Amino acid sequence: MHYLQRIFTGIIVVCVLTGFGIAAGCTAPANPASSVPAVAGGPVDKVEIYHFHATQQCVSCIAVGDLAEKTVNENFKDELASGRLVFAHVNGQLLENNELVSKYGATGSSLWIGVYDANGFHKEENVKVWYLINNKDAYSLYLTDLINKRLNGDLS
Repeated sequence: MHYLQRIFTGIIVVCVLTGFGIAAGCTAPANPASSVPAVAGGPVDKVEIYHFHATQQCVSCIAVGDLAEKTVNENFKDELASGRLVFAHVNGQLLENNELVSKYGATGSSLWIGVYDANGFHKEENVKVWYLINNKDAYSLYLTDLINKRLNGDLS
């Protein structure tokens, strides 16, 4: 009997934790294969980095945004000051952000990069950052390299 109580308790704990995860509003990226086409180009006019999120965020969703903001602020001060690079947290559930959400196609908590160059506007959802949130240094190195590539016109 004691054995059955332990199993039943374990099942309840798993169900409750699963429920909390769903209720937290954290969603997986909708289009993990999303990327911009490679173009040969020089420096771009502007790069936007947007952390889209819901009103209620899970720990991982918060980490993706906070680490991106820290990376951008520490490594791209001049680009931010000039307006060539833009970073913002965007609550996708607020009506005032509907146009930006539609422009990028954001469907949940996600990190998007938009590039404006002579060929127009290119957007990409970055999924890799989700796998790096437990290693701040690797996250920062990866995102810094990616932003530098985009600023220099490398959209591969």
